[in-house]
Amino acid sequence: MAISDKHTEMQNLASMNIDEMNTGEILHLINNEDKTVPLAVEKAIPEVGEFVDKVVESFHKKGKLYYIGAGTSGRLGVLDASEIPPTYSAPNSLVQGIMCGGLAALVTAVEGAEDEYDEGVKIVEERGLTENDCLLGITTSGMASYVHAALKRAKEIGVTTGLLVCNEYEKPDYVDVLIKTIVGPEVITGSTRMKAGTATKLILNMITTSAMVLMHKTYGNLMVDLMTTNKKLWDRGARIVRHCTGIDYDKAMNLLIKAGGRVKATLVMASLNVSYEEAERRLKVHDGSLRKTLDEEGITLNL
Repeated sequence: MAISDKHTEMQNLASMNIDEMNTGEILHLINNEDKTVPLAVEKAIPEVGEFVDKVVESFHKKGKLYYIGAGTSGRLGVLDASEIPPTYSAPNSLVQGIMCGGLAALVTAVEGAEDEYDEGVKIVEERGLTENDCLLGITTSGMASYVHAALKRAKEIGVTTGLLVCNEYEKPDYVDVLIKTIVGPEVITGSTRMKAGTATKLILNMITTSAMVLMHKTYGNLMVDLMTTNKKLWDRGARIVRHCTGIDYDKAMNLLIKAGGRVKATLVMASLNVSYEEAERRLKVHDGSLRKTLDEEGITLNL
């Protein structure tokens, strides 16, 4: 008899005797199971793409993207959100992760918090979500009441809502986009920090990376909107300018300093021989797109 009819709670036939395996056998088993995750994610690309387009619409309306989840799901949302400001010079508020149980739950499990329906409603109101925002609920089992409560309340406000699950699931009427990644039973039954967690990490990376590219945060695959917050990133910024324009490193660094560390503006300054202020003005005309700004002058940077 199966323990559960939910994929995330089923027993994995391949790992039934894992406690009798040696180290190498356990590692190969886990690795073989992990190999199936990208294929499951691939099947969800149409729905992920639909949600990305809604996120970009929100960003154009000065809205924000929120993730909300419990346990591993919540932690991965907070992680993805925290990496956007330094990578793309985005405001800290643009992408926010909401962790069920609060910040303490990032490092210590807060048992039962995911069942607190009223807290899910409350957090949406406390964060001040509006109709310009997007909220992605993450619950790999699909069972977290906290997440569903937040989505329901958000939908009442007019927020665009998405739900990421790793089970077969009927789309609720308060969810605009349902993203399902059926990764199958975990190596350790019910341990959704494994394959389900990996699928979640991949999808959140896809959402924010795609959205940032569509918001003109890159030139080709170069991080031209990075935040120069330490020596490594100042060096990376100068090397990007040198690579794209062909000027020497010292000149690239001097221009980058004049631009206050803004790589995108520095590239315009170097390419068009204009001041920082003029570079920013031209970028603003083209909604921050470096490619469109330089295309207007018939200039293409090295990639």
